[in-house]
Amino acid sequence: MSENKSGKPLFYDPSERRIRSFVTRTGRVSNAQGRALEELGPKFLLPYAKETLDLDAAFGRNAPTVLEIGFGMGETSAKIAALMPEKNFIGVEVHTPGVGSYLKLVDEGKLANVRIVQHDAVEVLNHMIAPGSLAGAHVFFPDPWHKARHNKRRLIQGPLVQLLSSRLAVGGYLHCATDWEEYAIQMLEVLSAEPTLKNTSSDPSGYAPRPDYRPTTKFENRGLRLGHGVWDLVFEKKA
Repeated sequence: MSENKSGKPLFYDPSERRIRSFVTRTGRVSNAQGRALEELGPKFLLPYAKETLDLDAAFGRNAPTVLEIGFGMGETSAKIAALMPEKNFIGVEVHTPGVGSYLKLVDEGKLANVRIVQHDAVEVLNHMIAPGSLAGAHVFFPDPWHKARHNKRRLIQGPLVQLLSSRLAVGGYLHCATDWEEYAIQMLEVLSAEPTLKNTSSDPSGYAPRPDYRPTTKFENRGLRLGHGVWDLVFEKKA
């Protein structure tokens, strides 16, 4: 992990010049999150490195692996990992309070099938994840960067989707979700334009019903009660 002049860690390589889809906020780490980072980090955190990750060694078993970009505070991710113990889950997140929160949930749920990389997801995909090695990828409620001048910072863009697809095994899936309609439209356009992916939805809209494995969050439920929409997109890697 790099450091800036003040000695603070950088969760990306400053030599890799590109527009980033996140802002590194310090955030307050609670005592519980701090303990989780200190006590559980050595077991569940995978250090970022510019070399291919041995998934079997990282998890101590051979199993289908799903990568999630931006898990927030980890509530949804922990529920999914508990629901599917037969799969491995790698969560990629840059914000320290969220990493600490997820570690705490992993410990409380006795989840052995979770590993975390605290780093820029694009660099993790480029350097640590082998082509064709993932059974799935989740991108749930990424920052919509709703101001027009910030749209270029949105995570779901053609190059990222192409990179994600290259890391999926044939038949693997990419599941995105957003509660911002204009972003949902962009997501559908970008995913549909990737020639290595096909839409699994039979709905004329192109959007998929929420899969059973994705639980609704308290914020999502509140939004649904207020009449706000949520859009799921599930695409599959072609043979």
